[in-house]
Amino acid sequence: MLVVHRWLGVLVGAVMTIWCLSGFVMMYADYPRLTGEAQLRGLAPARSPDAATLARVELRDDARLASVRVETMAGRAVLRVVPAAVAERRIAQQRAAPSTVDLGTGRTLTTVGRADVRRVAETFARESGIAGGVRSIAATGIDQWTVQTFRRNRPLYRADFADAAGTTIYISGRSGEVVQHTTRRERFWGWLGAVPHWLYPTMLRQDGAAWAQVVIWTSLLGCFLTVTGLWVGVARLRRGRDGRLASPYKRLWWWHHMAGLFFGVLVLTWVASGLLSMNPWGLLGRDAGGAARERLSGAMRWGDVRAAIGAMTALPADTRRIESAPLNGRVYLLSVDHAGVATRFDAAAQVAALRREDIVAALRRGPALGSLRLIAEEDSYYYGHKRAVTLPVWRAILRDAETTRLYIDPETGALIQAANRDARLFRWLQDGAHRLDLPGLRARPYWDVIVLVLLSGVTMVCATGMWMGLRKAKRDMRRWLRLRRRRVA
Repeated sequence: MLVVHRWLGVLVGAVMTIWCLSGFVMMYADYPRLTGEAQLRGLAPARSPDAATLARVELRDDARLASVRVETMAGRAVLRVVPAAVAERRIAQQRAAPSTVDLGTGRTLTTVGRADVRRVAETFARESGIAGGVRSIAATGIDQWTVQTFRRNRPLYRADFADAAGTTIYISGRSGEVVQHTTRRERFWGWLGAVPHWLYPTMLRQDGAAWAQVVIWTSLLGCFLTVTGLWVGVARLRRGRDGRLASPYKRLWWWHHMAGLFFGVLVLTWVASGLLSMNPWGLLGRDAGGAARERLSGAMRWGDVRAAIGAMTALPADTRRIESAPLNGRVYLLSVDHAGVATRFDAAAQVAALRREDIVAALRRGPALGSLRLIAEEDSYYYGHKRAVTLPVWRAILRDAETTRLYIDPETGALIQAANRDARLFRWLQDGAHRLDLPGLRARPYWDVIVLVLLSGVTMVCATGMWMGLRKAKRDMRRWLRLRRRRVA
């Protein structure tokens, strides 16, 4: 058992030490990503298309749609459409980039020219307040910051700005959308944090299946290493002359032995919860969000959406996007301004505030509604830690077998989050155990102090074990080489 633990400590212990060190960074710096709010801020003011313009769109009136947006791209109005998901391609459909229709011609765009890409970059910089002009624009392949978005947005263009922050954005050559945003600071901390912590190098991550298997099996080996370490640590305890248990080791070995006994269970908890974040072999089932979202919204067809958009002849000031927000099979539209504030309109272009009765009516299909409350505070399954959450929010609890919870935006009626039994279990096993994101512990700076102390202890266990295992392995290797030379002689 000692031999197995020692050699695993050399091979897997190094990865676990990297996980610990990068965990310090992950407490304060996440993987660079373009948020929906940042993408919205970079848009130019939107214009409402008239009925004649919408009539040119090459879509059938009975085409079922998941979402529709009207935006301005490179100085012209465009329609971004996501078709309704079907059972056999639900997950892929949710990740698909929307089709983009040029409302000037009514035709679907298949590619965006370099001149339009430059205009998109200049508009994004102007509206987002990025100082300095566009320094360069070039077609790019997959890189460290586009491993998740490249395939569905290619051809992809990279635009670098001459600002002090070293801002870079990535623009889809298929739709003209800005799909990623990074700064020099985000890239620096990304290399020290998210990339090593998630085992995210481009060469590995671009093959999603291979990356998942590497993370899963490395985590499993880390769990086995920790279990053997706990077994060895307990087995090596000795009773001294005074009758108390003590370690037989000295110096660095003593520190590793004692730290392993104190923090070993936490090491196992963190490695195992990191493994569960990959949902290996589908242990935690599927998310309830897709089914709940369809239940709330109902079917939406292009003919109805076209009539509703055509009725909006006047938009509120500073509108940057018109987007669909169907509820209970009826078409509603949102006019969203630069700050993300949405105004809700019905199909006749009249302001229509969301009422409690509207949500109750939308949830009549399917399982019975247990309760519906407008909550102004976070609960155990809807909360913010490193991000802000919408509050107040409607919380609906269904009387189904899983007591599913739905959290619904009070302004738009959109489903923000769904928590079925698997999602709630995942919340405690992953967020609770891995991030120590627990009620009463979430408040900062208390969370920071506790996690920093615990992570320091776990890092000591992994780093000392790796170092000692490496030294002992070197001695074993030299001994084996000496024996081999003697036999040859």
